[in-house]
Amino acid sequence: MPFTIWYLVAGLLFVGMALGGSVLKRLPLTTSLLYLAVGFAVGPHGLGLLDIHPLTESAFLERLTEVAVIVSLFTAGLKLRVDWRDRRWWLPVRLAFGSMAATVGLIAVAGVYGLGLSLGAAVLLGAILAPTDPVLASDVQVAEPRDQDRLRFALTGEAGLNDGTAFPFVMLGLGLLGVHELGAFGWRWVAVDVVWAVVVGIGVGALLGSAVGRLVVYLRRERDSAHGLEDFLALGLIALAYGAALTLHAYGFLAVFAAGLALRRVEHQQTGEDFDEMARRVAVGDDEEVATHPETASTHMTQAVLGFNEQLERIGEVVIVVLVGTLLSTRDLPLAVLWFVPLLLLVIRPVAAMLGLVRTRSFPTQRRLIAWFGIRGIGSIYYLMFAIQHGIEEDLARQLTALTLTVVAVSVVVHGISVTPLMGHYQGKLDSGPPGSAVAASPETAARSGRSSPMPGTGEP
Repeated sequence: MPFTIWYLVAGLLFVGMALGGSVLKRLPLTTSLLYLAVGFAVGPHGLGLLDIHPLTESAFLERLTEVAVIVSLFTAGLKLRVDWRDRRWWLPVRLAFGSMAATVGLIAVAGVYGLGLSLGAAVLLGAILAPTDPVLASDVQVAEPRDQDRLRFALTGEAGLNDGTAFPFVMLGLGLLGVHELGAFGWRWVAVDVVWAVVVGIGVGALLGSAVGRLVVYLRRERDSAHGLEDFLALGLIALAYGAALTLHAYGFLAVFAAGLALRRVEHQQTGEDFDEMARRVAVGDDEEVATHPETASTHMTQAVLGFNEQLERIGEVVIVVLVGTLLSTRDLPLAVLWFVPLLLLVIRPVAAMLGLVRTRSFPTQRRLIAWFGIRGIGSIYYLMFAIQHGIEEDLARQLTALTLTVVAVSVVVHGISVTPLMGHYQGKLDSGPPGSAVAASPETAARSGRSSPMPGTGEP
């Protein structure tokens, strides 16, 4: 019976989104907000059609959220068409590493002194809630490869990286709780969980993405083969990068993101700054011809893979957010959420983001939006289930589950309501503001409006 209900709910939701998606885009809310409402409506506090307990079903939920996150990370990597040596990377890197560490630390302080948690539990809570979400944050991220707006690039890069950089803090929290080996004086945590797992994860993903991309382009150009099954290519590269990283005890999230970046970099090296022309030729040309033509083969490959992945990402968003809605409960909800959630979204995230933005060439409007759009989502659910599967105490698991689900639900609501007006206001400034105004226009926006970027050629964040 539960599977029959799932079919009915999924069918009605998918058909409804297909018919009313264009109307929804004009409203001040996101699709995630609708999915959350549907999940709550069919859950135990609504119609009672679905009842999934996060503690007893943690293994299932861990795998489900894991798949959704790695698909989204690969998609995020494919969207970032910027050379790895470009200085624009400094901003998302600082947010993903520096702001991430600051967020974990500030949440841990609140956990120890405000929630009465042990140090290990507080660090674990910080690690669960620190990463921003690559799935639910699509409305504030890079929309397409040619979009190099600094705000969107920073938020996309941060979300792509910090789902992996949160892992060392998760392992630290588990180690302090006694369910993971840290080594004497933490040597194993530093050497394995921080240095090895991060460096090897990024390296493995970059190597596989580059190798597979080059091989596919070569076969298309020289052998007139390896085209027409881009869905298999996407799924294969995701699985290969993730599996190889886990086999080497590295972080698969970073590997998948790096694989997407590397695949896009192959295309970037082949076409340089002619992407717009190549994309136009791919869009209007015969599919088989542009797939094998020397000038368009790489662009066709990456665009086809990106299109398939974006569809997978949307399906994953529906499934996971509906599930989150069904998991929401007031039964184990502590009163502390009344101050903890506002503290996280209105104080901790802005403070940590501003620390990461110190001495960058971002503008005031961009800083404020980066500070606000620290969207929590599916990555946090994954880390929560990962921790539960590692054997943390049941009482702690219940407390962390209540806090995490509440934070994610509130983030979906408040960020979902605010994203359309805030990003619309921001885009208006990009389109109409004079050079040197409160917002730095992206090169593409500047070109469309017939003016130059306020900081031409700097590549600075």
